[in-house]
Amino acid sequence: NQLMGEIPSEIGQLSNLTFLLLGYNRLTGVIPPEIGQLTNLTFLSLHDNRLSGGIPPEIGDLADLRDLYLYRNAELAGPLPGSMTNLNLRELNLTETQLCAPSTDEFREWLDGIRTKRSVSFCEGVP
Repeated sequence: NQLMGEIPSEIGQLSNLTFLLLGYNRLTGVIPPEIGQLTNLTFLSLHDNRLSGGIPPEIGDLADLRDLYLYRNAELAGPLPGSMTNLNLRELNLTETQLCAPSTDEFREWLDGIRTKRSVSFCEGVP
């Protein structure tokens, strides 16, 4: 689609949305915290964009989310928020990002339950 600019915060108003694929665009900026309002979401793909910053903790509010693709966003960086351990993911792809998982027992156990995970590394010096 060649969408450009930031993901608008108004995206949180799409309360019945179950599948959101915004990959292969030119989206920039941060992932808006309002994405956590999409409580019916089962699939979220933001891959192949130019997103930056960290993952908002509100993503942990997406109880039905099963697939999360963030790959090829080179400026996405930092530790995954602790709220992500609330998710029951089947797939997680962090390839070509600077995101990492805290090296806590809780995170390790959560990651063990994800069937397919790509390029998930642990943060150095982050408990």
